[in-house]
Amino acid sequence: MRGTILISVFVAAWNSLPAQISGPMLGHVDHLEANIWLQCHHPCQAGLAVWPSGAPDSLRHIPILRSEARTGHVLKFTVDGLEPGREYQYQVNVNGSTIPYEEPLSFTTPALWRHRTDPPPFSIAFGSCAYINETAYDRPGRPFGNDYGIFDAIADEDPDLMLWLGDNIYLRESDWGSRTGYLHRYTHTRRTPELQRLLRSTKHYAIWDDHDFGPNDPTGSWVHAPIAREMFTLFWANPTYGVPGAEGTVATMFNHSDVDFFLLDNRTHRVDPTLRTVPNAMLGRAQIDWLIQALKYSRAPFKMVAVGGQVLNTAAVFENYATIAAERDDLLRRIEDEGIRGVFFLTGDRHFTELSVIELEDGRKIHDLTVSPLTSGTYAPRENEVNQNRVPGTLVAETHNFAVLSFSGARDERIMRITVRDASGQELWQRDLAQEKKP
Repeated sequence: MRGTILISVFVAAWNSLPAQISGPMLGHVDHLEANIWLQCHHPCQAGLAVWPSGAPDSLRHIPILRSEARTGHVLKFTVDGLEPGREYQYQVNVNGSTIPYEEPLSFTTPALWRHRTDPPPFSIAFGSCAYINETAYDRPGRPFGNDYGIFDAIADEDPDLMLWLGDNIYLRESDWGSRTGYLHRYTHTRRTPELQRLLRSTKHYAIWDDHDFGPNDPTGSWVHAPIAREMFTLFWANPTYGVPGAEGTVATMFNHSDVDFFLLDNRTHRVDPTLRTVPNAMLGRAQIDWLIQALKYSRAPFKMVAVGGQVLNTAAVFENYATIAAERDDLLRRIEDEGIRGVFFLTGDRHFTELSVIELEDGRKIHDLTVSPLTSGTYAPRENEVNQNRVPGTLVAETHNFAVLSFSGARDERIMRITVRDASGQELWQRDLAQEKKP
């Protein structure tokens, strides 16, 4: 009897600890529906209680889900029956107990503003290259990851969205050969204590790059690409995975306020640029065809295109798009020929930050903001690596950093403010860009 009581006390204590789960993490939130991700650290049954802020009498329970070992005890909830432009609060219940948090858990659905008001202001934080140390599997010597406090610095900015620009987990040699390895690396990263407040505090979107896909710099020929895709879709809550005509990719798009975001897949169709008998590619024809059509259709003043590697850096080194010049030039030419305005690439990968820009013949500009790294090793461009398109004063090297884009202003007078901050949240540089006007 005494043993039974002790076990009951242990279970009750375990159920009261927030550390029994990773997250919750908000994914895509639309007008009528929200997606919430969490991962239990042990087998569990979990559910949500959701209510409109200020109306606790309207509380309703989201059906309980049971975790499975094969999916790492990840659970993904779809909360429907919502109304546009409302704040909702929610609780997470695991194994019959409510998980306590210091701050309320909440999310806000987008408002119906079109044909009614000016576009709502909002902000998005982003960065790339997040390495979380694990001594047993890391390279010997100095740890490659540090400054985990950057995640709290991002949360302190209170962004409406967080966009992860690839190299989000850094698969190790022990990971990329098996499904178990991928599951372990994602789980280890997502359990990082310093990450939890950021996961809970805003909506998260992600693209991938090589270290989420397999070994360093893999192409679409990587034999474990199906596992990489399965794990990426399991641990993120993007609106979709795959776009018309390029369904095998993890590309997607979403809208927030009056800005459209296009999240590209730079791995599935990648071909080694040194191959002589296969046409070189990073995005592939099908994905580029979709992107051009989607950009042309978009009426957004800023069209944010997220891709793992740098697009406008002129140095043909590492995995810059300049190493696959024919495809890159074709993409940029098609943007120019179609008269598309407001294209702004968001890129990572390089372990330093810089803003690049090119001006087209008719005065339109295309920008590329590279932001890296969050917590992995920092580098600087080499002496022989000259980016002729870099905007003076925007290079950040040897420093962990992130960026925040803030959108404001009246309809047709929108301003995008770029602010780059270090790991402690201190401002490194800032620029304002006005939306491009039609002639």
